[in-house]
Amino acid sequence: MKCYKLREGDATMTGVTPDLMSKARGGDVDAFRELIEPHRRELQVHCYRMLGSFQDAEDALQDTLLAAWQSLGAFEGRASLRTWLYRIATNRCLNARRAASRRPAKTWDIAGVERPEPTRLGEVVWLEPFPDALLEGASDAPLGPEARYERTESISLGFVTALQILPPRQLAVLILRDVLGFHADEVADMLDTTVDSANSALKRARATLQSRRAPEAGRVPPPAPGSPAEEALVAKFVSAYEAADIDGVVALLTDDVFMSMPPMPFEYQGRDVVAGFCNIIFRAGRRFDLVPTRANGQPAFGSYLRGPDGVSHGTGLVVIGLAGDRICALIRFENSAFPWFGLPRTIAPR
Repeated sequence: MKCYKLREGDATMTGVTPDLMSKARGGDVDAFRELIEPHRRELQVHCYRMLGSFQDAEDALQDTLLAAWQSLGAFEGRASLRTWLYRIATNRCLNARRAASRRPAKTWDIAGVERPEPTRLGEVVWLEPFPDALLEGASDAPLGPEARYERTESISLGFVTALQILPPRQLAVLILRDVLGFHADEVADMLDTTVDSANSALKRARATLQSRRAPEAGRVPPPAPGSPAEEALVAKFVSAYEAADIDGVVALLTDDVFMSMPPMPFEYQGRDVVAGFCNIIFRAGRRFDLVPTRANGQPAFGSYLRGPDGVSHGTGLVVIGLAGDRICALIRFENSAFPWFGLPRTIAPR
């Protein structure tokens, strides 16, 4: 690993003092934590963008912090501590992308419901949601001048899903340059490559991402998070969904609405197709309660199936994508995500 020399400017910007660094290098765990803590959340989000999985991102973050602790003596500060940590995190994620056995696709497992014929089979079955509560510390991190994406867009499920299609090296370059705004020479140094090679990878990544996200290009922007417009749309959706009002739900959907259920690979596209899916889910008197939360900067809900005794049991986490005053995406994740959002397994009768 390259050595870096601590610069006075870096100490001012990141809170890194020679005394704190000396204590950390001497094995003071508390000093190391104080060094790292301002960067922990943004590193976790970075690992999530790289891997698309909350659990894999947490593993990569722990690997990054362990590597930083073990190699802190090599840090001399020719780049900032933050840049050095991003170098470690990026390469740990690249190793994970190359070596990991991705979470496999699951077969249809919704009891008592016959699987509708999907529009297509999705590629990114390992996708997991990221709790908004963990984004709060990361949103304070500075973006470089070359960043091309706003924070809310760059953590959205649609964007993170599209990233996963990119080859590992292209993915790393695009996130470091266009999402975080690092300079070309910094990125080349992080990846042990040349500036020309990094720029070439970036060009290919941008073209692939643009093609992948082309259907979203003309879409009306979503309302601002927490705005009255968003709250009104969410309230209508919850009211219709909990009442099993299929017409009410369908009236809120865009013509090209998209639905998926990772780790099941089945994807459904179009209002009529999704309406048919909802009809199957709600038939036979199935009723749900929704508990609000937020994931990836988007409205989300713990979905609970009402039992005959009145107790509702968690079946999955539903994240919705918005376009203007309509819903353009419905993504359902397994109830294994509930603990990340502080959601209970069951809720008592209302």
